[in-house]
Amino acid sequence: MQQFKTEVIDTAEKTPSSRSVSFLRPHGFDYLPGQFVILGLDGENGEVKKPLSLSSSPTEEFLAVTKRLTGHEFSNAFLSIKKADTIRFTGPYGNFTFRGEHARIAMLSGGIGITPLLSMIKYCTDMNLQTEILLFYSNRDESDIPFKDELEALRERNSNLTVVNTLTRPGPLWKGHTGRINAKLIKEHIADVNEWFFYSSGPAKMVDSMLLVLKEMNVPENRSRREYFPGYD
Repeated sequence: MQQFKTEVIDTAEKTPSSRSVSFLRPHGFDYLPGQFVILGLDGENGEVKKPLSLSSSPTEEFLAVTKRLTGHEFSNAFLSIKKADTIRFTGPYGNFTFRGEHARIAMLSGGIGITPLLSMIKYCTDMNLQTEILLFYSNRDESDIPFKDELEALRERNSNLTVVNTLTRPGPLWKGHTGRINAKLIKEHIADVNEWFFYSSGPAKMVDSMLLVLKEMNVPENRSRREYFPGYD
């Protein structure tokens, strides 16, 4: 796989515990919505590498990744990235992709595990695809919803996008859904699961729990795809 070098153009805090880095898209680098790259950074004891999903869309001229900050060596190196730095990566990798193959897709995700799904949503919006998208998005509290503003802007641009937020530790003013994503919540928005194709992305425990939920709802295995999101440790 070819290695690319490119320049960082922006860094941004997404939540108090997560950070995004945007960098120039190198000439000749093509990818599909939902794919990931392996980022190489200078750590305390040499190069450290981590697979990170692209939250950017192939329709955009830049690339973007987001990392939850954990205090581990790679996470600390990621936190130290500054604008105009040069970073290295290889890719693209992965088969967790979407380019309009299904008329209706339901997305199940939490936290920064949403990044490959965000890439798909951006792609559908920019390409004016008529795919109906239903995003079930679980987070801890109101201050811990990555990409909240981006999703709202996408929802305004794309009438086929519906975002269902649910919080596990909501504040007293929260009027939306509470708790984790479960069959009851999904059934409130989907009458016939056989009309939808399901994408699950997030940390391993969450994805495994979503697979159990889909099994409980009798969703056929060939009507879903999953991605164990590579950005949590």
